[in-house]
Amino acid sequence: MATIEECRTALGKLSDNMRGAEGDVRAAAALDRSVSCHITDLDVTFAGRMTGGRIEVDETLPGPPREKAQIRLALAGDDLVALVDGELNFATAWGKGRVRLDASLLDLFRLRKLL
Repeated sequence: MATIEECRTALGKLSDNMRGAEGDVRAAAALDRSVSCHITDLDVTFAGRMTGGRIEVDETLPGPPREKAQIRLALAGDDLVALVDGELNFATAWGKGRVRLDASLLDLFRLRKLL
């Protein structure tokens, strides 16, 4: 099982990958939205903002998200690490219910380019 620090590192790597993206992916990463990532098996939530092509984590909170972020992700820690490392396909994980992504329809349309 991934640790809180491994999950934080994975989010940092995802943020770095987004910042280095080009074209349509870079445009999708340029959203300015509140973000939460609930790590279900650790019952911890990383909360922050997607801005400037990066994910900035401001808080690590126990339990599920306290406030409804504009983009919400929920998954197990091992799945987060595997997704960021390219070992797990997002669409497959989402289809099997291993990953939950909630956002507005317009944001989902834009985010699909990242996934």
